[in-house]
Amino acid sequence: MDPPKRKQIRLRAYDYSAPGAYFVTICTHNRRCILSSIAVGAAISRPPDVKLSGYGEIADRAIRNIPSVYSHVSVDHFVIMPNHVHLILRIHGGEDGRMISAPTVSTVVGQMKRWASKQAKTQLWQKSFHEHVIRGEEDYRQIWEYIDTNPAKWTEDRYYSEK
Repeated sequence: MDPPKRKQIRLRAYDYSAPGAYFVTICTHNRRCILSSIAVGAAISRPPDVKLSGYGEIADRAIRNIPSVYSHVSVDHFVIMPNHVHLILRIHGGEDGRMISAPTVSTVVGQMKRWASKQAKTQLWQKSFHEHVIRGEEDYRQIWEYIDTNPAKWTEDRYYSEK
């Protein structure tokens, strides 16, 4: 019997090392809630309190370290939820319009996941990740806002789990 075929999640013929912004979601292995805990305030003016666990602190260091590993990549914005991470990665082009050799989004995410799992001495992440090519300023703004408001909507999140 043949193993099940994985669904193709990347755009065909798209260059994922091309300059631009990418929205990435990475889930923990078996969607375990091991990265943070979220306390949502009762008052509207009180923002949710995201407390990172030890594993969450490792994930935070791994994400913040991306630009030092890849000089043409920056992390514009991110949030570490209990069982997943959302981030906006930006791949920069060369100065004066010159082409550069930039890593693909998969290379950047894979390296970050490997480093974090090695530091944690356990498999932190599920296989693969979800990505969305950000198309324009309005798309970028909506994703930024989604990342900002995600902790306040944790119990409504599609990845929500009490475990």
